[in-house]
Order: sequence, then structure tokens, then C-alpha cells
Amino acid sequence: MPPVRIKERGRAKKGTMTRLLKQLFKLYPFRLVTVLVCIIFNVFTNLCSSIFANFITVCLTSALQVGGNPFVGAYATTAMGITVSTNLTVLLITMGVIYLVGILAAWYWNRTMAIITQEFLNDFRIRMFDHLQDLPIKYFDSHQHGEIMSLFTNDIDTIRQFISQAMPSLIQAAFAVIFCFVTMLINSLWMTLVTILCTVAMFMVTKYIGGRSSKYFIKQQKQVSLVEGNIEEAINGLKVIKVFSHEEKSSEEFDQLNNTLCEYSTEANISGNITMPINGNIGNFMYVLTATVGFLMLLIPSFNNVTILGEVYSVGNTPESISTFWGMIVAFLMMSRMFTNNVNTFSQQIIFIVMGMAGASRCYDLLDQIPEQDEGYVTLVNVKKDESGNLVETTERTHLWAWKHPHKADGTVTYTELKGDILLDHVDFSYDGKKMILHDISIYAHPGQQIALVGATGAGKTTITNLINRFYPIADGKVRYDGININKIKKDDLRRSLGIVLQDVNLFTGTVMDNIRYGRLDATDQECIEAAKIANAHDFITRLPEGYNTMLSGDGANLSQGQRQLLSIARAAVADAPVMILDEATSSIDTRTEKLVQQGMDRLMKGRTVFAIAHRLSTIQNSNAIMCMEHGQIIERGDHDELIAKKGYYYQLYTGAFELE
Repeated sequence: MPPVRIKERGRAKKGTMTRLLKQLFKLYPFRLVTVLVCIIFNVFTNLCSSIFANFITVCLTSALQVGGNPFVGAYATTAMGITVSTNLTVLLITMGVIYLVGILAAWYWNRTMAIITQEFLNDFRIRMFDHLQDLPIKYFDSHQHGEIMSLFTNDIDTIRQFISQAMPSLIQAAFAVIFCFVTMLINSLWMTLVTILCTVAMFMVTKYIGGRSSKYFIKQQKQVSLVEGNIEEAINGLKVIKVFSHEEKSSEEFDQLNNTLCEYSTEANISGNITMPINGNIGNFMYVLTATVGFLMLLIPSFNNVTILGEVYSVGNTPESISTFWGMIVAFLMMSRMFTNNVNTFSQQIIFIVMGMAGASRCYDLLDQIPEQDEGYVTLVNVKKDESGNLVETTERTHLWAWKHPHKADGTVTYTELKGDILLDHVDFSYDGKKMILHDISIYAHPGQQIALVGATGAGKTTITNLINRFYPIADGKVRYDGININKIKKDDLRRSLGIVLQDVNLFTGTVMDNIRYGRLDATDQECIEAAKIANAHDFITRLPEGYNTMLSGDGANLSQGQRQLLSIARAAVADAPVMILDEATSSIDTRTEKLVQQGMDRLMKGRTVFAIAHRLSTIQNSNAIMCMEHGQIIERGDHDELIAKKGYYYQLYTGAFELE
């Protein structure tokens, strides 16, 4: 199955929101339910202002009509079809208590959602990173590093906005709209119709402008990942850019990507920013129109008010009926304002929902990538020999290893001592299944032998070592390790038995000791020091400011290339693997440093099976066999003397008739 190209995904995949919400409720069911209850109560608290405004207006009018003190006594107060005997003191205290509880509810759900969001994103990032570790090398070959990094920054941030802001605001707005709508219908059907007509106009504006802004917000999100990929690439290759005076061209490439980002961001924000003012003015127009309808009912006796409860009544001319109706209009106007504000909030959050779902979809694309498949069942175990000389598995560290091979047919288990015998038997390979990179490759390396691979760039040398590591599946043929097909060996156990020193050294942030111990995490300090001595790295390490405790950062930028390479050799030495792969380990260092590195490698290679890829032929003259490769095929093989005598490809390389490129 080909990998999904993350950057090509624009819209959110169908079911992304359902998947995200299911994951949220699975992790935090109780807290999310309590948050929902608090949001609903908070909406009710906000709605109380208009309801109590109605009761307070009618209560105050009733008290003044009889010449009483509105703060004491009991006055018949009718609002929303409900009649109670109360006074302003009771109403204000009740409203204050409700508001106080509403404040506590708002504090609780905002605080809880902040905690839930950060915990969820922390878990999400860990899942993504862990899954990233399990993906095959092919995935990283087809995706920019900056593009992948963007998933952990920009896309995760859009999910944060959705969970912590958009989703609660959307729920709050939805309940507020429902509560307001029902309350308005209870008060006046005619004024509610005016509100509905204006709301429809708001939705039309939101659909037209919001749809346009959503499209550009998604494009902006995709473009950000491309810009970050370009920046990451430029920073990693900064020295190359400067050496070749490529600054202007690099800036042009960045400017082009950045200008496109600016264009998408401008369009997205223009469309997004004008939605709220337009809807706000429609809301103002609705406010005036609703008030006009209310006053027409007040002025025209035949214009009856109708409610959803089935009440049909004229306002009348009595002070009581006018005050009751006046209180209803005041409350209704407050509710209509609240209604439009929440509709506006609803339309505003649509953008963040679209962006959040697009970001979540891209993150789920990563999680949906098929991890590296491993059907191996042969494992590497510590063994010791019993009195009869048979291999017996043990938990002790004996420095003696064996392949534990369970046989499914008869249920028996055999142990094959790890020696480092490698055989490539008529191997063919293609990266894409179309163009063959390796053709009929056959190589054998007995324990302790050094096999050198020589050839021009692209001949397939590194590909062979990648196949030994099972980074890619072979198209045809077999690779055997100590007589066992490597497809039967678990990848982790296989790679534990292989040491590797690359041309490009990767050092991690940490101490020198930590970087050496990376070869075997359970190695003691003394074992790391011994490995450094084998690699000829001990002397320069002891001259560092804090010796083995010196902190390295920026891929070991404070060390020379030779020193970095020596640490890489020390890392391989502490792994103590029976098979070593040296991939042009001395090609990027000077001749003087090469001698130091070569001495370290000679000690490292002693008694081990070695596959050495080299451009400098002086480093491989003592190899047991030299394989000359061209266009994915072995065109010559033999030791140094045999190949010189043939006066073929290797002879021409050695005598300088032509050079490796």
C-alpha cells in the first residue's frame, strides 16, 4: 500500500470529527459530562438576565402603581405566563445566587477543558511520535521532515483550538440559541418570526463568506507545512548554501512559498474577519425591526400578540397590561440580542472547526500509516554452554549470543550461535516495484571476513547494506544470516546484531557519554570508556571541558568532523555487534584524521564480519573480497591483488584511469 501523502490532503477525511470525539469521550467521560452540565447551566445563567429583566420590570411597575416599596412586601408579578407574588429584594438575591453559581460553573468548565485539552494533546503527540518510530524508512523517503514536524506543531495547535475553544463555544452557542428560541416563542410569535428571518440572512452570509474563508484557511494550513519544510531544509543545508553562494536562489524559493502563504492567509482572514461585522449589523437591524413590531402591537389594538402556548391577546390600555407588555418587550429584545450573538459565535467557530478537522485528519493520516511489518519469529538471546557444549539460554550477560529458532512444525527450539555469516543469494531489489536497483546480487561473507563494496554513486552499495538491515523488502532472492533467512528474524533482534558507522554522523543532545551509550543503552560507564579507547576517541574526549560529561548540542556542532566520526565508531564499538557496516566512514575527513579514524576502525573490525563501502581505495586494500559494482550489478570480484592483475574496472580506479563520482 503506497503511503498517504499528507500534504496532498486538503479537506478533512469523512468521520474525522466522530473519531476525535469518540477518543475524547473514551479518555475523559466523566469530566466531559460535568463540563456539558456546567455549560448548560452557564447558558441558563446568561438567559436569566432577560427573564429576570421581565419580572423586575413588571414587579417595579406593580409596586409603583400601588405606592408601595418595591423592595419589601409582595406584589403580583406576571411574566412569560407565570404569576408570582414577590419583590425586588427576592428577585435580586435569587438572580445574584444564580449568577454566583454560574460564575463557579464557568470557572469549572473552562479550567477542566484547559486540563483535558493539554492532557489529550500530550497523549496525542506521544501516540504520533511512537507511531512515527514504527514507520518504515520508505515513509521518510517520501515526506519532507518539515512537513512531518508541522503535524506536531501547526496541526496539533488547530486541534487544541477545536477542543479548548471551538467545541465548548459551539455547544454553548447551540444551547443558548435553543433556550432563547423557546423563550422567545413563549413571549411572542410575531417578534420571533422577525428574528428567524434575520437569522436566515446571517446563515446565508456565513455560508457564502465562511465557505470561501474555510477554503483558504485549509490552503494556508497546507502552505505552512511547505514553508516549514523549506526552512528546515535551508537550515540543515546552510553551509552548502553559503559555499555555493546560493543565498539569493534560496531566498527566492522561500519568498515564493512565503508569498503564496501570505496570499492564502490574506484571503482567509479577509473573508473570516468581515463575517462577524456583517452579521453584527444584521443583528442591529433585527433589533430595531423587532422593537418596531413590538411597539406596533402596543399602538395598534387590533394587532394581537400570539405565543406558542396558544395565547392570543391584545395589549390593552390598562396600566397593568401595558407594564406587563413593556416588560416582555424589554426581555425579548435582550433575548434577541443574545440569540443573534450566539448565532454569530456559531458562525465564527465554523472556521476553527474546519481547520481543526483538517489538522486532525492530517494527524490521523500519520497514525493510519501502516507500521513496519515484521513477521519474524527468530530472536537473539544470551546463551552459555553447558558441560556437553550445548547452547543454553540464560539471563546472564555472557557476551555469547545465539539465534533462538522455534520450529512451528514439531514445536522444538534450536539455538544457532551468532557468528556473523552473511549470504546474499541472487538478490533483486526495486524501491518502487518498477525500476530495478539491484540485479542478481550474490555475496557471501564468512565470520571475520571484510567485504568491500566499490562503485560510483548510485551503483547500489548502500542499498545492499539497507537490505541486510531489512529496511526494505527484497523483490527476489534470499539474504541469510548464520544460515537463517533474515525474513524469519525479528527486525529489532537483527539490527541489534549489526553495528553501523555512517558518513553522516548523527549526534544527539546530551553528554558525550550518552551519545556513546546510544549504541547499547545498558552499557556501563566503563564499557563506554573502553569503547572510546578502541575508537581512538578517549584522548580528545578527556581534553574536552568536562570530559565524558561535556554536553553536545546541535548535532555536535562544537566538535570537528573527525571527532564526531570517532564518537560514531565508539558508539558502534560499545554495541559489540558481530557484523559491522562501514558506509564511507572516512570520506569526509582529512588524510591526517583519516589515519586516526582508520586505526579506530581497524580495532573495531578485528574478529568481526565487515561490509565496507569506500571511495578511498587505500582503506580497503586488506579486504578479503572487493565487489566492484555498476548500475546495480557486480561486475568484478576478488581481493586487491587479483583485481589489480585482471586490469579491469578496479585496476582503472586504482591507477586513476577514471574516478568514482
